[in-house]
Amino acid sequence: MTVVVPSYNHARFVGAALRSVFRQTLAPERLVVIDDGSTDDSPRVIESALRDCPFPCELVARPNRGLCATLNEGLALAGGEFFAYLSSDDLWLPDFLAARVRTLRERPRAVLAYGHCFLIDEEGRVVDCTRDWAAYADGDARAMLVETNAPMSPTVVHRRETLARHGWNERARVEDYELYLRLALEGEFAFDPRVLAAWRRHGSNTSRSQRMMLEEHLAAQRRVLPRYGLSGAEVARLHARLRFARAEDFLRLGEKRAALRLARANLRGADARTAARLLLRLLTPYGLVRRRDARRQRRAAEKYGTIKP
Repeated sequence: MTVVVPSYNHARFVGAALRSVFRQTLAPERLVVIDDGSTDDSPRVIESALRDCPFPCELVARPNRGLCATLNEGLALAGGEFFAYLSSDDLWLPDFLAARVRTLRERPRAVLAYGHCFLIDEEGRVVDCTRDWAAYADGDARAMLVETNAPMSPTVVHRRETLARHGWNERARVEDYELYLRLALEGEFAFDPRVLAAWRRHGSNTSRSQRMMLEEHLAAQRRVLPRYGLSGAEVARLHARLRFARAEDFLRLGEKRAALRLARANLRGADARTAARLLLRLLTPYGLVRRRDARRQRRAAEKYGTIKP
């Protein structure tokens, strides 16, 4: 199998990401690192790290084309039965590839295998884990994806032949969601509940990025959900429900006005449980929400520790 690491301005983290690939108990046949026009010291860090790679590897450095184009380029260079990519700021635990490949060999109808994921901070401390809250599906993933509950990218290994029929939409700004919607029409998503990967949270989330993600999820659904047999009216109802539910994301960022506007405009998408939870959050001072989030992160750090590749 081929592993691709798309790199962009992650000089601080890319060495750790690559070392986590080097230390896999099942070594890939080939590693391709594509630097997408980084303006920091990433290419030099990558070149230095690849000197210690124990299997065939190469670095492709070129001007910026965007993540989806980079992934399609990596897929075109790939061989073998399976394909995986690891973002240059994320990590794999040592048994990740062995476990996912084993799952795919046991599940011939599966187009990909995935699992739970740690969320880590800039220092590698675990601040959250999807095992504590995510409702992932095993087998038919369509209903899960319609609710926009999708696998986190560092947890996924693809069956390459199926993936190559689709690839990434280079016009999309959220790389994997539309792809997952399409792949779910082709076969099963094989779920492994073990936590074998880590997604790194760094920088600050903004309301702008939340709006972008919501717009991209809605656009992907408009493009793909007609193939799920849903009518235009059914898609519209789903979108109202999604917009109402996403008001909570704006509340988590302290954007109460944006949350109220989104909720008010999509009341027809509210169910009693979601509406009650949103009302409670609206009545909770933002400072209290921040303190509660900080306590949850401390508990996660105490429970799971630090990931050191």
